[in-house]
Amino acid sequence: MDQSDISNYAELDFDRSGRCGFPEFIYGAGKTAEQIAGIMRKLEQSEVPVLATRVSGESAAAVCREIPEAEYDELARTLCIRRFIRPHRGHIAVICAGTSDLPVAREALVTLEICGCSCELIPDCGVAGITRLLSKVERLRKADVVIAVAGMEGALPSVTAGLVPSPVIAVPTSVGYGASFQGLTALLAMLNSCASGVTVVNIDNGFGAACAAVRILNRMQNSAFFIR
Repeated sequence: MDQSDISNYAELDFDRSGRCGFPEFIYGAGKTAEQIAGIMRKLEQSEVPVLATRVSGESAAAVCREIPEAEYDELARTLCIRRFIRPHRGHIAVICAGTSDLPVAREALVTLEICGCSCELIPDCGVAGITRLLSKVERLRKADVVIAVAGMEGALPSVTAGLVPSPVIAVPTSVGYGASFQGLTALLAMLNSCASGVTVVNIDNGFGAACAAVRILNRMQNSAFFIR
């Protein structure tokens, strides 16, 4: 793969870390393996951690042959280069309702890791067995931000937000039977949460939830971590 010149398909935003508190990341869907590899190499040269999301297994295999240090998370569908990760203050908990929600939760977790955040994944906390969630409340109350990932009727973020003081970011997933409408039911339920202050991102957007959480931490600390 010729990665020497990416100007024909990408113009990278090297100032994003200063503006937003995290560097430019790569949306891998729709890009060729050559394009992903070329962008990853160019970003790595600017000494920032590198993340590509929504990367297929086939594309990931091709990129990893060219960039041996790249790591692929098959469940999250993420490719990353961790060389320049810097530790970030603050702690974020990622919870998900069921095992079927794990790909979206893992996408959020990997994104947080690349941003240097201390984070933990707490799986299978759905309200169908609410005692599982209640048994984790003390852990959740210690988090600076909670990301709650759920499909079906999308109740998990509402219940969580009623139990913890920290910001809750809700992620609807496309998990569910016919009337879930590929996540639309969960999305609308989260937007109509009776727990005040729940933030909602797009369907299956674990990446976006993680970026929102990092922005919250940056403002809490009154400075963007990646500003040099």
